Amino acid sequence: MGMTERATPLYGAIEAGGTKFECAIARGADEIVARTRIATTDPRATFDAVLQFFAGHEAQGPIESFGIASFGPLDLDPRSPAFGRLLATPKPGWRDVDMVGALRSRFTQPIAIDTDVNAAALAESLQGANRTLQSLVYVTVGTGIGGGAINGGELRQGLWHPEMGHIGVRRHAQDQSFAGVCPFHGDCLEGLANGPAILARWGRPMSELLTNELACDIIGGYLAQLAANLVLLIAPERIVFGGGVMSGGALLPTVRRSLTAQLAGYIVHPRLEGDLAQFIVEPVLGERAGLTGAIVLAMRAGSHGGRRDIHAG
Repeated sequence: MGMTERATPLYGAIEAGGTKFECAIARGADEIVARTRIATTDPRATFDAVLQFFAGHEAQGPIESFGIASFGPLDLDPRSPAFGRLLATPKPGWRDVDMVGALRSRFTQPIAIDTDVNAAALAESLQGANRTLQSLVYVTVGTGIGGGAINGGELRQGLWHPEMGHIGVRRHAQDQSFAGVCPFHGDCLEGLANGPAILARWGRPMSELLTNELACDIIGGYLAQLAANLVLLIAPERIVFGGGVMSGGALLPTVRRSLTAQLAGYIVHPRLEGDLAQFIVEPVLGERAGLTGAIVLAMRAGSHGGRRDIHAG
């Protein structure tokens, strides 16, 4: 190796979910050299296993920086004394957990943190469904519902990260009596259309209800209301729907048809013509989006990434 050459740096990535933590050491978004899956139990036991994983691979070389793509909600204001902490999460035992501090207890490298869905949006923008476009919204529909918005390669942020799953929606005519499952809002979008809400109504997951026309109309219609609001509010060039409720894209045709009906011809644009198959799409990266996004966050936080992420700690 020449005097001016430098080894490709290693990055640490964590996709922190309510059921599992995916951890990886990577040389880039497409080159993972080690990874593991850790069950999400109590915070101390979970992070003990996370720290052991990264410490156990130090022989491969120093990790330059870390990226955390976490379930939320999170405090992402670097000026806040609660920066990097979980806020009012419904995950038992995890409220107020310091996600950055847990990693900082062992490592001194730069740490970037963002929501899992924001990280997935970033990954799809740079590595997947949006490479040729300037704007994208990534929505995940599973145990929870969340969304992240990208414009010009950057995440849209304000006072806090978007909480798209908690918007209010108009009730379907044949879904008036279901109270909803959101512990905060009852019948917000998440309370009506997430995985637990579907199980509460029909006793089966969405993947087993795809021949139930009413169930598809109800859930697809609610998700289309989110899509319509996104079209009207921020006009993205593409909306990506991922997560287990989407059943590998099987629910997308219903969402597309309902979106067309809800927009009612008000927005006239070539991208909103026809069957919307290029406007409402499934993720290119699939289940890899969150972890890939965590790697991208780590790369942006490190000196080799060319810039420090706004949420780097």
